[in-house]
Amino acid sequence: MTLSTKQTGPCEIITSSQRLAEVAAVLQQQTELAVDLEMDSLHHYKEKVCLIQISTRRESWLIDPLKLKSLAPLAAPLGNPGIRIVMHGADYDIRSLHRDFGFEVNSLFDTMIASRFLGVAEFGLAALLKSRFGVELNKKYQKADWSKRPLSPEMCNYAIADTAYLLPLFDQIRQELIDKGRLQWLEEECDLVCRARVTEKEGALFLSCKGAGKLKGRSLAILEALLQLRDREARELDRPPFKVIPAETLMEIAEKRSHSLSELTAIKGMTPGQIHRYGDCILVAVAEGLAVPENALPRFSRQVRHELADGSKERLKRLKQWRDQQSALLELEPGIVAPNWLLETIAEANLSSSTDLNSINGIRQWQNQLYGKDILEEMSAG
Repeated sequence: MTLSTKQTGPCEIITSSQRLAEVAAVLQQQTELAVDLEMDSLHHYKEKVCLIQISTRRESWLIDPLKLKSLAPLAAPLGNPGIRIVMHGADYDIRSLHRDFGFEVNSLFDTMIASRFLGVAEFGLAALLKSRFGVELNKKYQKADWSKRPLSPEMCNYAIADTAYLLPLFDQIRQELIDKGRLQWLEEECDLVCRARVTEKEGALFLSCKGAGKLKGRSLAILEALLQLRDREARELDRPPFKVIPAETLMEIAEKRSHSLSELTAIKGMTPGQIHRYGDCILVAVAEGLAVPENALPRFSRQVRHELADGSKERLKRLKQWRDQQSALLELEPGIVAPNWLLETIAEANLSSSTDLNSINGIRQWQNQLYGKDILEEMSAG
């Protein structure tokens, strides 16, 4: 199937193993590839990659993982260190490619990270393409269910637009990084992104529930029972948990310890349909939480914030002043030059040489090479 879009020209949807192998052979001959993914996390319990968009400087393809038994031919071009994979905001896409297909990317250029190293304030892809090429991306299908088939021509045109302009953007931004002497910064950061992997959440569900930290003891036990109920329902319905019942609603139920269906009607976010379908189960979950023995109540492991010693406080103050001056000179966000957590770690450490700076977890080589001497001077000043 071939679609036509005035932005990109003909765009082929790859659904056969033979055609995928042929396209992969073409990709292997390139020096740069633009890549993007579409997923279905807003529509299903367990998300998956539903579409892979790939553009060369002359052609674009949509590769359909839901129609292909194996995407193995793509492993070679995507993982080839001699082929630069250009992506925008690549972190989660890199993780998803490895999670779903075992693919690795070994030569990445992330245009979002690169834009931040150039001091660009609006570094979203739509903003970049509009400011640099006058191209307006239609984000109508940003939250679409990409697992549905067949894909409409409009959805396909939307999808391929995200990669069709990435290589011209790459050309511009790469040269600007070279001109500013910052290409090494980008390469080091992208090497780290290439190692990113999806990690399975472990332990109680409340640990990854935003806002649950304000609950304690009994209310937390009720919330955990409610979250377990929601997770079972979401899995059965194949829906994201937040589309079954919002977490904020469950937290309010846990705090108020609702005992009856009539009490549930007063909870913000509880609809009549939800009460009809889940009301009795919710009350059972509340009772389960109330029945948890006192000595078995869940809790967050509260980390006591480590207070810096007086000497470290002074060093941190000097480091922040130095960092802010450098940020202004470079026209970069302070957190790009050196985030606060890194400065705090350096301030507490007993450093005497740039070699010691390498022992600081999280410091980049470019930061050490560019600012190591300055940092050590600030550490010893005062």
